[in-house]
Amino acid sequence: MAVSLRLGRQGALLGLRFNQFKKSICPTHYFQDRVRQFFHSPWALGVTPLKVQMPALSPTMEEGNIVKWLKKEGETVEAGDALCEIETDKAVVTMESSDDGILAKILMEEGSRNVPLGTLIALLVEEGQDWKQVEVPSPDSPSAAPTIPHEPTGSSVTPASPPLLPKPATSGPLRLSPAARHILNTHGINPKLATPSGPRGLITKEDALNLLKASPPPKATPVVATATVPTPVQRPTHTPTGPPPPPGSRPNIPPLSVPGKPGAPGTFTEVPATNVRRVIAQRLTQSKTTIPHAYASIDCDMAAVIKLRKDLAKEQIKVSVNDFIIKAAAVTLKQMPEVNVTWSGDGPHALDSVHISIAVATDRGLITPIIRDAANKGVQEISAQAKALAQKARDGKLLPEEYQGGSFSISNLGMFGISGFSAVINPPQACILAVGTSRAELQLKEEDQTVHTRQLMTVTMSSDGRLVDDELASRFLDQFRANLEQPQRMALA
Repeated sequence: MAVSLRLGRQGALLGLRFNQFKKSICPTHYFQDRVRQFFHSPWALGVTPLKVQMPALSPTMEEGNIVKWLKKEGETVEAGDALCEIETDKAVVTMESSDDGILAKILMEEGSRNVPLGTLIALLVEEGQDWKQVEVPSPDSPSAAPTIPHEPTGSSVTPASPPLLPKPATSGPLRLSPAARHILNTHGINPKLATPSGPRGLITKEDALNLLKASPPPKATPVVATATVPTPVQRPTHTPTGPPPPPGSRPNIPPLSVPGKPGAPGTFTEVPATNVRRVIAQRLTQSKTTIPHAYASIDCDMAAVIKLRKDLAKEQIKVSVNDFIIKAAAVTLKQMPEVNVTWSGDGPHALDSVHISIAVATDRGLITPIIRDAANKGVQEISAQAKALAQKARDGKLLPEEYQGGSFSISNLGMFGISGFSAVINPPQACILAVGTSRAELQLKEEDQTVHTRQLMTVTMSSDGRLVDDELASRFLDQFRANLEQPQRMALA
């Protein structure tokens, strides 16, 4: 027993000495650090990126198009540098970087259209990191569709059940585009079965067509199964293309026309709408369906303005008739602040400043850049600013603050020879002035019974009946005519 105790004590001492010897030669923390460095290296985990998402570059923007990337993958990016050009619902805006780093990966290439807000478009890495080892986030995987188990084969075969309709995808209030509503109503399909993919739960035309494809075709007559085992069906000699459509029915999807070939009856060519066109359509529909439009017209004698333009041209000062119209409208709004209002959900809002929106036609649609504080600017300053804004609008380079926040709009079609027209109000503004071309008319003077020529121009004001009634609109137009026919009054206002 004494021998066993002695051996046990010596074995314990020997084990302690060996453990100390191992620690002195191979420290444990050395291996732990090496393992930790390996698993934190780019080869193991990749470089954590800085995400660049599609921003909201205008208040009404819901999606955008990538026009051009101004940086390439691997280039250094500093905060404030221009990353790419994005087409919004108003113009083409340059997106600036908010972080420093290296552009590691472009996820949305040039020409990508209808990119929703918040979509990941690029990845940045911090300086010093290997941008080629960037870790690309995986897209959200769609939920797996439920699989239908195969029925076991046996002697008895049960009749196949009819295809099940999809369950209603929307439970709240339905929001359908006009095209989707027409398609679903034409084919008698419940709109609640559609899966909305548009902004704020909007059911688009594509959603309606997808539901139309997934829906089973209507059966002409029910088929009754009489045998448990199906018998082979003998086909007729001619190949049927399907049951004939009932009289008066329409095809599910109209046929597309082939480029270069004459279109057959019923074909069409689908033209993709730009973001600007879609927003214009939405705002025009909103304006005509929610704003009670009232119209009033008046003729203005432009003789004094034409003479003043000629006198200024002799001094190398070039201004247009539209510049005088902008100045006259701004001065009249300053004299009659009850017209310088906008409508919001809770009622009218009186504005403190006079900002005139001028309609400019571009290839992408109509846009209204703003001349701010126009009542306190001279005609020459208004002319220079209007030309600069019009050129930026045609180039698609307007900044958001240059087309947002106007209080009164002017649309001039006189250069196209239009004698008079009525314009649609630009919400939430209360009025818009439609200007036609000037024309020469003969008028008889009552004093001496002589005939003289007058240069008349017709202007029509569309006003929101909730804010500007007919009497107020008439007084505004009368004051506007007085300011325009006597330009010297505008300098004294």
